[in-house]
Amino acid sequence: MQELFTRSQRRMFSASDDSAMMKQVQATHAPDGREVDVTPILSIIEDIFRRATPSDIDGVLNGAREHMDALDDNISLDAFSGMLEALSYTIHKISCEISCKCSEGGDAHATTMALFNTLSGYSWDAKMVLSLAAFAVNYGEFWLGAQLCTNNSLAKSVAVLKQVSNVLEHYNALKPQFDALHNLVKVMLDLTKCIVEFKQLPSQYISTDAQAVSIAMAHIPAAAYWTFRSIVACYSQTLSLTGLRDAYTASTTEAWELSSLAHKVSSMLEHFKKLIAICYQQIDENRQIEAYHNLVRLLETIHLDNMKVLRALIYAKDDIQPLVDGFTKNRVNIDVLRKKHVLLLISSLDLSAEEILVLDQMYRDPKASEEYHYAIVWLPIVDRSIAWDDGYQQKFEQLQAMMPWYTVQHPTIIEPAVVKYIKEVWKFSKKAILVPVDPQGRILNQNAFHMLWIWKNLAFPFTAEREAALWKAESWRLELLVDGIDATILEWMKEERFVCLYGGEDIEWIRQFTNSAKAVARAAQINLGMAYVGKNNAKEKLGKISSIIIQENLSHTLADSTAVWFFWARLESMLYSKLQHGATVENDRILKEVTTVLSFDGSEQGWAIFWRGTTHEMARAKGKVATDCMVEFEKWKDDAYQNGFVPGLHNYLERVRTPDHCNRLILPGTHGPIPETVACADCGRVMEMFFLYRCCPE
Repeated sequence: MQELFTRSQRRMFSASDDSAMMKQVQATHAPDGREVDVTPILSIIEDIFRRATPSDIDGVLNGAREHMDALDDNISLDAFSGMLEALSYTIHKISCEISCKCSEGGDAHATTMALFNTLSGYSWDAKMVLSLAAFAVNYGEFWLGAQLCTNNSLAKSVAVLKQVSNVLEHYNALKPQFDALHNLVKVMLDLTKCIVEFKQLPSQYISTDAQAVSIAMAHIPAAAYWTFRSIVACYSQTLSLTGLRDAYTASTTEAWELSSLAHKVSSMLEHFKKLIAICYQQIDENRQIEAYHNLVRLLETIHLDNMKVLRALIYAKDDIQPLVDGFTKNRVNIDVLRKKHVLLLISSLDLSAEEILVLDQMYRDPKASEEYHYAIVWLPIVDRSIAWDDGYQQKFEQLQAMMPWYTVQHPTIIEPAVVKYIKEVWKFSKKAILVPVDPQGRILNQNAFHMLWIWKNLAFPFTAEREAALWKAESWRLELLVDGIDATILEWMKEERFVCLYGGEDIEWIRQFTNSAKAVARAAQINLGMAYVGKNNAKEKLGKISSIIIQENLSHTLADSTAVWFFWARLESMLYSKLQHGATVENDRILKEVTTVLSFDGSEQGWAIFWRGTTHEMARAKGKVATDCMVEFEKWKDDAYQNGFVPGLHNYLERVRTPDHCNRLILPGTHGPIPETVACADCGRVMEMFFLYRCCPE
């Protein structure tokens, strides 16, 4: 700021900012405990300044009449008429005191200090508002006469005596003064409003000992001084314009004085704005902490129904209909979920189309409505620190349009405390989770996606107990691996055919393996069905590979990319579900086999698993071993004829198995809790852990 002024001009400001001057100001402050509700007074002041400052001076001169509308709805004269009666004398006294001293050409600093003495018993914010109210009366009278003098005889006569009409006629010549006056009025009003904001900060969320509050309180006396000083300057300016003082000096000089004060007050305003912003941030943080703890307590409490819990998690107010019905696309209230089982689908805006399509199939299953009676609500979690733009809105609407279930009408209605709870307690990061809430508002599971993907709606009501019971009845079999993903494979199973599932992305290996396997099937005289199940997270490559497989008639493939995605999503769900129930590869056959298939996929080689119909017969291999055992069929054909094709293959693979191996298991860190240790499915030793950062736009 100092670079903008000369040395003499800088002295004008520094003289009143030194500690001696502040001690003088502080010495006048002797509050007597009276409380003044300054908000309605400030509203009237703001209304006066807004209406008094003409936006069209030509309209005033030509007699245009402003539309006479009532005060703003938030200003109710009846509500504080008694308070105004008590304060009107003080406001009038201040107005007269300033008017007299300015008319006499008194020292601005002395006049300012006289105001402090008059208002010694009031709080700092009340001092500023009352002095500003006194000036608003003067300022409003000046412009009221100016605006009415062209069409009201009484106003015209008064304007002639005050010489207001002459001033307006020379408005263009005096424009620098008017502009400077209007600008100073605006900034001292804004500074006063900012100081009032500090007084009204909620004490339950921010302490007076907070650093930003302490700094502000230390500077408020200076803010009050410069506001008073500016009021005195504005008084002097209006008096000079109405001719009640000696002829005014050159307009540029007076305009400079007002502009200098405006710059000073504006600099202080910016400082207080930064401090109030810090305060509001702290208040918001403390409110969110309180809201978070309230939410924790609420979710730990037993309820008669689910309404309190769902309102707290979705939208607690009653001012809008927060949900959109996916079928009708109409807005609805949360009451539509009363006493229902509700699945909260929680995700970012990166929710994949595959996840929505598979969930949609399960949601539309007739049994879901006839036997299970659950509703789904999508709660999209977005980063509040990133500005919401048209791109995000379009993405949200595209996902919303794909969903037949309930969705929130906009992501921003979800409270930050809820987002915090979802991330910290339910461990949501990026991967979607599905949280079941029963009709009594109890949270049954932190993520039901795993059991829903594995057993579909049979997992209802998606409790940990139901999950454990389903696992107890399970065994490692082909039907568990493929479930209802592919109708052709299910038909092969019913026919008790031999089935080979294989994967990978090396098309040359695929050609070699499928042709060798077909030759072995002919030689062994077995009915072999082969199905390509792809590779996890390789959507674009899989489309090309599947096309080649179909074109060259190498084997059957899963129907589409959604089926491939679901195959691998179910395997990952099996892994995480088993780990959550404390299973290990040493004591759990299903976990061991799931880990093996996922490690096959983590390698860069192809792999294959052979089954026989609905039996538990199975043999598996990867890479060169898988192709070699097909080529070397002569070495194990007798065992195959004697004990069966799959057992014979399994026995041969065990004979040629070497201790040398390198298994890689890639677990998506956003899908669930990463286990501290994972045992190798081949040798049982604890696998080394590495961090892998991968970007796969496809």
